[in-house]
Amino acid sequence: MKPRLLLIEDDPQLRRFLRNALGEHSYDVHEAESGQQGLAEAAARRPEVILLDLGLPDMDGLEVVRRLRSWTTTPIIVISARGQEDAKVAALDLGADDYLVKPFGTGELLARIRAAWRHANRTATTQGSISGHGVAIDLDRRRVTRDGGEVHLTPTEFRLLSELARNAGKVLTQRHLLREIWGPSHAEDSHYLRIYMAQLRAKLERDATDPKLLLTEQGVGYRLDVDS
Repeated sequence: MKPRLLLIEDDPQLRRFLRNALGEHSYDVHEAESGQQGLAEAAARRPEVILLDLGLPDMDGLEVVRRLRSWTTTPIIVISARGQEDAKVAALDLGADDYLVKPFGTGELLARIRAAWRHANRTATTQGSISGHGVAIDLDRRRVTRDGGEVHLTPTEFRLLSELARNAGKVLTQRHLLREIWGPSHAEDSHYLRIYMAQLRAKLERDATDPKLLLTEQGVGYRLDVDS
């Protein structure tokens, strides 16, 4: 089954392109051309994934994210021409699951949709184990293996990996991770993350210089990718 998508985008040419491209992959696409219409469609259609432009004619897309997050956990993928890091961080901190800068390829968008949908399904079923790229993470037993061999992690390393694993496929901002792992007083201490992510990659990646599991969203945060 393919998820039902809601596309909130005011550019008719881009809407037509995405409707055709996603339709070719059997997605059921519904459209809205303004923030208010998008909010109404989200309530009426109950989509599995929402694609949201930030530059809408009646309200900023960040306000749409904020309003959606007041009542739904539906995955939100922002698609925007705003490529600045502060715009990405703001959207993700408000609750968006991912952020794609225009222009983007159809293949990348499809991959992000699949990742967002998987994350939503995992959250709904409270899955206790996640695996990908030769790494298996058992959250209930607090056990991590790579290529079948057990990997010893420090308590802090495991807390960081667990937060990423529980949100696999979703971009987590540096601020979010720092607050969750080290507490609110360390929300700006990004060097903590760099150190511990380097340690996790050294232990879990087959090539720490070319990570496949623990991915960096430059200037924004990190994402755990379980696509094998």
